[in-house]
Amino acid sequence: MFDVKETDYFDIEDESFDTVMEAGIQFTGNITFVKPFMIRGKVDGKIDAASDLVIDSCSEVNADIHAVRVLIKGKVHGNVSAQEMVFVSSSGSLDGDLTAKQVVLEPGSSFSGKCTMIK
Repeated sequence: MFDVKETDYFDIEDESFDTVMEAGIQFTGNITFVKPFMIRGKVDGKIDAASDLVIDSCSEVNADIHAVRVLIKGKVHGNVSAQEMVFVSSSGSLDGDLTAKQVVLEPGSSFSGKCTMIK
């Protein structure tokens, strides 16, 4: 679903997402979803997903996140737990603990926290 630098980790096209929270939108509270979701704005709260989540560049998320796969291109402050993968791109930063089967930290990305890889 998101295509990051010639990998098949993620295919990131707007058409792939049922919901896109655009830049300029600020949301405080809990977000729960079952289909792919992209954040381009600012979120404070908690995110619980049964699908993929993309934190686009220029976005800021202050939340604990639970999802299937998470692509971080913006800033995340909070713990991230993914059933499959967490991918932090070169423009992304994660300040919090992460747990996933697979973790990708691109050169230039920022990560501060504890990493736990599950089987």
